[in-house]
Amino acid sequence: MNMSTTIDRSHIEALVRKAIAEAGGLASSSGAQPGKPAVAPLGWVDGKPNLRVSISARHCHLTDEHVEILFGPGSVLEPDKDLYQDGFYAAKQTVMVVGPRRRMLPNVRVLGPTRPFSQLELAFTDSISLGIDAPVRHSGKIDGTPGCVLVGPAGSVQLDQGVIRAARHVHMNDHDAAYYGVANGDMMQLVIKSHDCSVTFDDVLVRADKAAKLEVHIDTDEGNACHLDAASEVILQKMPGACACGH
Repeated sequence: MNMSTTIDRSHIEALVRKAIAEAGGLASSSGAQPGKPAVAPLGWVDGKPNLRVSISARHCHLTDEHVEILFGPGSVLEPDKDLYQDGFYAAKQTVMVVGPRRRMLPNVRVLGPTRPFSQLELAFTDSISLGIDAPVRHSGKIDGTPGCVLVGPAGSVQLDQGVIRAARHVHMNDHDAAYYGVANGDMMQLVIKSHDCSVTFDDVLVRADKAAKLEVHIDTDEGNACHLDAASEVILQKMPGACACGH
């Protein structure tokens, strides 16, 4: 026997409203939670910042002019390996660094892209080896710093200033800064827990940028001191005593 089922208009509308409500419930359950961004920020994992601590070995930054002097007319930096921060890379080119006592460091890596001024970043033991009294400075703060000679396959450059021991710092984006309650220029504390050689680093400068991923940079001396490669835990936090505004 053939049967036909008639569903009235009001029942259809009720089914539609129910489907829309359920779809809305699914959307809201997978959406942003209060205090969290709707879309995962750059570098975040499982709804929170993914902290990376990297050892920044000795390296130099060059101007376009110095690249051509050191490597030949028309030369440009050739990317060899991308760094964690998007848009930055270790170049194929290296230079020799000559200190005031004719002491040398061969094969110092050049990082790109080029900059408006050339700068050499060393660890303390590197500066001792070269015989250069390099001060601890934040990148770009090179006024009054010592210089050196850079030697490439096509020529040499005398830097009157620009040799520094790079101060420890943390790159982060605006979402990371909000998560930690800090702002660009604030100081944070990094705790490295390693067997028998745990170290707490104060004065970690916040360098906030919209395109940055959360990454702390320390030099080779600092990395060796805390045995970073064998660390069991790393903690980044506001400096003790910092107010709620992050200053």
